[in-house]
Amino acid sequence: MAPSPRPRPWLLRKPKDEAPARLFCFPYSGTGASMYHRWPQRIGPAEVCLIQLPGRENRVRDSHYGTYEDLAEPLAEALLPHLDRPFAFFGHCGGVLPGLATALHLRDRGMPVPSALFLSSQVPPHEGPFGRFLGMSDEELAVELAELTRAMGGEPHPALIEMNLGVLRADVDANRAYRLDKPVRLPSALHAIGWDADVEIRPDQMSGWSEYAEPGRFHPCVLPGEHYTFLDAPEALTEVVAAGMRRVLDEHGEGGPDASGTDA
Repeated sequence: MAPSPRPRPWLLRKPKDEAPARLFCFPYSGTGASMYHRWPQRIGPAEVCLIQLPGRENRVRDSHYGTYEDLAEPLAEALLPHLDRPFAFFGHCGGVLPGLATALHLRDRGMPVPSALFLSSQVPPHEGPFGRFLGMSDEELAVELAELTRAMGGEPHPALIEMNLGVLRADVDANRAYRLDKPVRLPSALHAIGWDADVEIRPDQMSGWSEYAEPGRFHPCVLPGEHYTFLDAPEALTEVVAAGMRRVLDEHGEGGPDASGTDA
């Protein structure tokens, strides 16, 4: 009998049982979970759980997911055992929309839904697709990938850029293909995070996210920084996330001495 296939590692590390909440982080286009290597493992009451998508890093041999809708089903099934406590999704730019698609899949299947969505530097999908990357050639994308690699603290070796270019192109294609005809309301608290020096997505271009939130559940903010500032987990960002996660626990009646966390 052939051995059963090894479970695919959808998370970079297995969540622990200690934290009262979890924050699942989606990677930026063309990158893997290690892009969050500068982030703490806990922000406020939430353990930071890094999602690893197929086709990159330790999943380089796995086929790309295709579309966000195709991604949402297996990812939701993989996350389900870890949705046993209040949780949230974080995404920046190209990481926002797969998180939204997964949240909608969870809602539509009657599964646990994120108590909060932290949406950084992305327009809502009924106003997209939007962004410079969508119209770029492979040569232009390679230049952007090299810049992103430097921002992550690495050196853009030509062989590495060539290997990751296919993933970036497929991620950009998935972004281009995802559009909603109109806003969809979610029960989650929505935190729309803009950056005051971001030349890719201006904060004022994110106001449409308000239509995805129930009354009183939309929380916009503008933080100091550029498009890649989030990679450093700046204090302004971790404070927003920590406060949002504490509010989540309060809503669930689970606030207490363990809810403050230690890293932010």
